[in-house]
Amino acid sequence: MKPLFIIKNRSDIGAGTRGSDMGIDAIEIAAINADNDFFNRHPFCDVPTNNETIYNRVNNTTAKRINFVVEQCERVKTATQNALTQNYFPLLLSGDHSSALGTLAGIKSTHPDLTLAAIWIDAHADLHTPWSSPSGNIHGMPLAAALGHDNKAQQINTVAEATLSSWEQLKQLGSVSPMLLPEHLIYFGVRDTEAEENAIMDAHGIRNYPVHEIRHRGLHCCVQEALEQLQMVDLIYITFDVDSLDCDLISRGTGTPVSKGFDPQEVIQIIQGFLASEKVVALEVCEVNPLLDQKGNRMAEAAFEAIQAIF
Repeated sequence: MKPLFIIKNRSDIGAGTRGSDMGIDAIEIAAINADNDFFNRHPFCDVPTNNETIYNRVNNTTAKRINFVVEQCERVKTATQNALTQNYFPLLLSGDHSSALGTLAGIKSTHPDLTLAAIWIDAHADLHTPWSSPSGNIHGMPLAAALGHDNKAQQINTVAEATLSSWEQLKQLGSVSPMLLPEHLIYFGVRDTEAEENAIMDAHGIRNYPVHEIRHRGLHCCVQEALEQLQMVDLIYITFDVDSLDCDLISRGTGTPVSKGFDPQEVIQIIQGFLASEKVVALEVCEVNPLLDQKGNRMAEAAFEAIQAIF
């Protein structure tokens, strides 16, 4: 593997609950408490944020703070591009999941002629749009933007012109739209979706490996099957949202915890299985929220356990 470059993205403006901006520091504290110098061994950058905009009045309820999310995704895109062009492997530590779109855009902009796939380890599908979202929180929308999908067939909201303009910017962020094709998106652990997202997944046959299937069929079997589906792609991006972990077993230290998820060892093995393909170009870890952790710093500790084992 190429040398690591850590991108610290403390943005949490795409989430509905504050606190994931502290997740990166919580992971670093977990490393310190484990007497591990991981964060001293690798170069890093801190991405500026718009977190102060949480104090602004929200006038747009269908895509909250979308103009600032566009700016944040642009910054993450640039940081990812810089790491890739300097021949590093980017490890992104992010607050909320909305800026994963910036990571995808950074990869796609660096390699516009190569085919990109995404392994999305998450409890949620993140396929909402300003037209379909019941919450307006953009951390539930990055994949719809990456797929270039508006989902107007499932419309429940009226979208303002300013929001539409920002949404188009998000979709075009990778210089090529769509950045991803549905057959190149594979979920692991998704188990909390809305009907609007299910409609997209069903229409495009997007594959999800739920926890129970992986445990029944075997983790290695499912990973190998996913790799066969992606055999024609050039690059793979992996994102690990910690709400894919079982909140009852591990911790509720994330903005949208869901029961009956993975244990950390399963996530480690999933990621290692894809790394073995030598197609993986970036890994992102996101949505640790220490303010919601009822077990001290357990969620951040679980995230760092995974990072330490993988690298």
